[in-house]
Amino acid sequence: MRIDKYLWSVRYYKTRTLATTACKKGQVRINDDIVKPSRDVYPLDIVEFRKEQINYKIKVNDLPPNRVGAKIVDLYRTDITPKEQFEAKELLKYSKDYYRKKGTGRPTKKDRRDIDSYTDENFIEDTES
Repeated sequence: MRIDKYLWSVRYYKTRTLATTACKKGQVRINDDIVKPSRDVYPLDIVEFRKEQINYKIKVNDLPPNRVGAKIVDLYRTDITPKEQFEAKELLKYSKDYYRKKGTGRPTKKDRRDIDSYTDENFIEDTES
């Protein structure tokens, strides 16, 4: 089975096109070799791929006949991704919140006018003194 079809059928990618694109970008490796989307995958292969800033590592147990349900996907793969990968993603989420509050961003027109009126008032007081 092709690697892009395998990753799609074990539900790591929502569409086969996304899996193919990841292979073309060099984000997918089989046994430490960067592969093209047409590369065949066999049982006992170790597949590594990067998705959403996590380096997943899975072992192929068997090849599914087609896309399988989420409940039986563990029959076809074993997830051997280190737990540190998931913890790093959590830390990244917290670090983003630290630097910029959610919902704050570019000021609106009203915010800009308030800022301008505040700075104009301070400017006038400074020149009068």
